[in-house]
Amino acid sequence: MSSSDGIQPAIPAEEAQQSGILAGVRVIDAASFLAGPCAATIMGDYGASVIKVEPLTGDRHRTIAGGHPIDHSWQLTGRNKRSLALNIATDEGREVLLELARTADVIVFNFRTEQLAKYRLTWDDLHAVNPRLIFAQISGYGLYGADANRPAFDLTGWFARTGISDMMYHKDSLPSPPAGGVGDHATAMSLFGGIMLALRKRDSTSEGSMVSTSLANTGAWANGLNLQAAMTGVDHAARRDLEGWSSPFSNVYATNDGRHVMLAVQNMKRDWPALATGLGHAEWLEDERFSRIKAVFKNRFAAKQLIADAFADVSIEQACELLETAGIVHSKVFKNAEVVVDPQLIANGLIVPTDSDEPGYDRALATPFAISGSPQRVAGRAPSIGAHSRELLREYGLDDGRIDELIALGIIGTPQESTE
Repeated sequence: MSSSDGIQPAIPAEEAQQSGILAGVRVIDAASFLAGPCAATIMGDYGASVIKVEPLTGDRHRTIAGGHPIDHSWQLTGRNKRSLALNIATDEGREVLLELARTADVIVFNFRTEQLAKYRLTWDDLHAVNPRLIFAQISGYGLYGADANRPAFDLTGWFARTGISDMMYHKDSLPSPPAGGVGDHATAMSLFGGIMLALRKRDSTSEGSMVSTSLANTGAWANGLNLQAAMTGVDHAARRDLEGWSSPFSNVYATNDGRHVMLAVQNMKRDWPALATGLGHAEWLEDERFSRIKAVFKNRFAAKQLIADAFADVSIEQACELLETAGIVHSKVFKNAEVVVDPQLIANGLIVPTDSDEPGYDRALATPFAISGSPQRVAGRAPSIGAHSRELLREYGLDDGRIDELIALGIIGTPQESTE
């Protein structure tokens, strides 16, 4: 597909590091799991040289796949990086990391502040080593306050703490367990944006900066529509607790083949007659309960039931065809297996081929934005633990004798010494 279609052809990893928009930028990914490493992945996708620093046993993110044959989540956020297995809890390991940091542009952590202090890897420590370094830190709940050192995952910090889970259940039911990784990936985008601004600032000041965000901060921002309303005394969740999810126009309806369709009607005065007519029930508009929008909302639960009954008589394809004809904003609720073969996402370059012929990793999700004239690199396979330890340390001036000594001391791991 040509660039005139809005997609830039992917470029090989080696070429990306020479010509990508972030070519020449050195990134140390010393974080774990999703949010921090995913921010580094985005930079790698646009040509940055990314070193994944992980324990000799590997980033625990590698274990998410469980018993599945493909370590799918690791492949998504571990791609296009070189792995250095390093024990930073030792003085020797810390010195190796500091040596890397001296010439790095960005270092990414998701350690809690107390952990960074324990390892002597705080912003002050690293800034003293390299004043131009961008120090990027992800936390669960922010760097200050009583919960600054409280551990979190996106289920707790992004969903539960920020009110998002409070909006994800029906009256008299429990909040639905959210999809894992959603908050992490959103938080990664926030951190990435902050890092880019810090690099832009450094262009004019030559000074590095500390960039921080948290699962809670980005989750609250994502829930901003409801939280800003709550600040004015309008609590959408509390009202829903009393009445149930009331709008018949922004709702999910089941079809007769076990599928669901989502409506997102905003111009209700215009779209209510079109919806009723499109569903084959123009007579609803003659009913005084539904003849005006104000009346519809007064009788919203009755209107919702009528709409639900109408959708229950058709298949998902019929429902979508009726809504399309009526001009109603809607979508079929896609299953994950349908999303990954969605022609629309493929056409817009989100689902892309990898450089691997391994079964199960022939496709990947690209970074979800495009920059004209700056293609992303081909999604490469994520490295094994310590796959590049020797290569990287040689680049930083260590000879093989010293590398062997560090391996023998348990400071450095290579694929032979590291364990999954």
